[in-house]
Amino acid sequence: MPTLYDIKPRFQALLKPFVSRLARRGVTPNQITGLALALSAVVGGLLLALPGQRWLLVLLAVALFVRMALNAIDGMLARDHDLTSRFGALFNEVADVVSDAVLYLPLAAALLPFGVSAAAIIGFAVSGIIAEFAGAIAPMVGAARRYDGPMGKSDRALLAGGAAVWLALGLPDAGGAALTLVFWLASGLGLWTIANRLWAALGAENAS
Repeated sequence: MPTLYDIKPRFQALLKPFVSRLARRGVTPNQITGLALALSAVVGGLLLALPGQRWLLVLLAVALFVRMALNAIDGMLARDHDLTSRFGALFNEVADVVSDAVLYLPLAAALLPFGVSAAAIIGFAVSGIIAEFAGAIAPMVGAARRYDGPMGKSDRALLAGGAAVWLALGLPDAGGAALTLVFWLASGLGLWTIANRLWAALGAENAS
């Protein structure tokens, strides 16, 4: 199933010179993973503490893009510069799920003043968290880590960031009802993603 994850190699190619400089300076993948987690926690805390602030929605969109870049950078540091570790693999998976939780769950409070259903955003967040869990447990049955769509990590970031910018700019028809529907649809796509990842993992295991 197509997902924005499919364009990740092109994004990584753009980052490669920067990643090489980081490696020469002794930066580790775990430091980058920790930075992404800290960024998510700070922005999520601000969203929870200051709901309804339009400038925070712009900050959220920027943070989602930066986090996506950091997620690519930590993996490239680990693979391309022989910095993989068992702890790093576990830390990366846990940090990704925690980052999703601390960014997307506070969004329910942040968008409530704009008329967006908190339940729809919570459904979107929870389905995304379970989708990442479903992908991470695939090696338990002999499959590779699964990144199947249609609602992968990058897709969720694009949707949430786009919704945040739309509301922040006060664009026409930026009503809560429309975005509520969008987040409910995204939740459904999240459930589809969970099923795709589990089914693909089982198929890979049966083929081996």
